[in-house]
Amino acid sequence: MSITNAYSLTRDHTSHAPATVSCIEHDAQSNWQQEYKYSITDLADLCQALELKANQLPFSLASQQQFPLRVPKSYLQRIKKSNPKDPLLLQVLPTTYEQKNTLGFTKDPVGDLQSIKSKGLLQKYNCRALLLTTSLCAIHCRYCFRRHFPYTEQNPRRDAWQQALTEIEKDKTIHEIILSGGDPLALDDAVLRNLINSIENIKHLKRLRIHTRLPVVIPNRVCDELLTWISNSRLKIIVVLHINHAQEINKEFRLKVKQLANTQCTLLNQSVLLKNINDDVESLIALSEALFANNILPYYLHLLDKVEGAEHFDVSKQQAKNLMKQVCCHLPGYMVPKLVEEVAGMPAKSLIDY
Repeated sequence: MSITNAYSLTRDHTSHAPATVSCIEHDAQSNWQQEYKYSITDLADLCQALELKANQLPFSLASQQQFPLRVPKSYLQRIKKSNPKDPLLLQVLPTTYEQKNTLGFTKDPVGDLQSIKSKGLLQKYNCRALLLTTSLCAIHCRYCFRRHFPYTEQNPRRDAWQQALTEIEKDKTIHEIILSGGDPLALDDAVLRNLINSIENIKHLKRLRIHTRLPVVIPNRVCDELLTWISNSRLKIIVVLHINHAQEINKEFRLKVKQLANTQCTLLNQSVLLKNINDDVESLIALSEALFANNILPYYLHLLDKVEGAEHFDVSKQQAKNLMKQVCCHLPGYMVPKLVEEVAGMPAKSLIDY
């Protein structure tokens, strides 16, 4: 697969080195790629932009080195200034809490490594498979369940994509492909389009699901080329967004998600229940209301995947049940996400009854 004259973004997840950016043709950079390039990656810049002092934050240099800070300026604008407890800031700030080793928190909490079918191709559930398209993300969420994933070994970009596609073509029981990463929309549109063309040529596939946070954190990622191929695909396209708090939904995102909705793709959202961020009834209700008002169906509310370094975000299962009982009293059923957890080795997401 050729990516000549395409904008290239790479990151070494094994060493957790900061993302590097190269552009073969500078003039070819789009707005969203420029926004990615000039994201905040330094604590001093973050503090200056948010009018905070470093001593107000439980910042950890060790955590920053293990998993670098990355915040697009579009997302930064939604973080309230002078508030060290802002729910959006807490999602991206490398803290001392990440250095705590807690029993039961592991580097592979959802069993990704045991579900590898070929390089970069994972299959946990019947009828669908997940393709890791890139290690790159536009924002580094501190609770990320793949923060320790060995992308250098498993990332199927370029030549290895063909191996994964061959495996998919051989297995006619697979009807749906899930593009994940990293974030699949971090790929240049030309590269992404080539991959989609190859997937569409596999006749037994019916659906393409895209798991992405990029349109949320950099709304300009929803560009004409992206909208065109979604509109023209023979596959049923499902875009699963990742929004945890209503504060993440701003005017720019609302305009872009309306364009996405006009392509007739299905828009879903999955959230993670996070301590001190959205673990209260008011926040959960506000999020569902904001999602549905923008034609996004609340889909899943996940218990935290117990990844090493994220214990401080954990909300107990019993507390989650209590919260959802209250949420159900205030929202119609179609606006209540399913409360789920992912258990390694199970044949489906585990629904939590409350």
